[in-house]
Amino acid sequence: MRLPDWLIYALALTAFVWVIFLADNDRMDAPEPLPDALREDGPTLPQASVFDETVLVQVSAPQDGVGTAFAIDRAGNWLTARHVVDGCRRVSLLVAPGRYVTVGNVLLDPRSDLALLQTGRSPRAVDLDVENELRVGELGYHIGYPQGRPGEVASRLLARSRLITRGIRSNEEPVLAWAEIGRTRGLFGSLGGLSGGPVFDAEGRARGVIVAESPRRGRIYTAAPRSIADFLDGRGVTPTEGRSQPIAVENYGRRADDLRNALQVVKVACEVGR
Repeated sequence: MRLPDWLIYALALTAFVWVIFLADNDRMDAPEPLPDALREDGPTLPQASVFDETVLVQVSAPQDGVGTAFAIDRAGNWLTARHVVDGCRRVSLLVAPGRYVTVGNVLLDPRSDLALLQTGRSPRAVDLDVENELRVGELGYHIGYPQGRPGEVASRLLARSRLITRGIRSNEEPVLAWAEIGRTRGLFGSLGGLSGGPVFDAEGRARGVIVAESPRRGRIYTAAPRSIADFLDGRGVTPTEGRSQPIAVENYGRRADDLRNALQVVKVACEVGR
């Protein structure tokens, strides 16, 4: 029996809508797929080179805003990105709904986009690892407060890069480039506010500080481990070996909530005006 023309058109239209709106839904939160070479852990990340990709970031005058920080010991030391707190008259950490704690001391790194916030005490620290080698293709989980709200991004380690800063501050530093593979449902556009947050490996160890992003390319950049180690050594700060738990693509949203609820990862508020 021949199907009516209207039924054929209806079926075709349904299939078209499914392809456009449903089939693409599984990857709408991530950029284009990674090359096959990055789907699994590969060789050890090579040393910095003059041939590394360069990333240019324009730093404008400071203004009120938010970022992310994470505890590295029980003595009140928190790591974040320098551009999150540079030029702020007052810096605060959100420790409960509507309750902020003022940061007593802000130490800026003159050589890289890193800052240390000191509050006198802090809860359980993350497990910060800046010594062990990283591998190309290794999974990373970036956790914090993108757009001022709880959120997280999954990625794979791509390569080393060099971050060139221009504007009110000029600098050049080594960073690591991560290729985004997924993010929190409902999180679209810029990841502003995630800066200063940690990137965790699959073992649950913090391996870097988020310092920049390239939304168009689906890239996130973190401070090089050596830069973090040198910065902390220069300030006489030794991170506490915190407790780590494995993180995977299937559970990184829940693990991110655990880290925020335990105040290991917190929102940073910057106030510039009087």
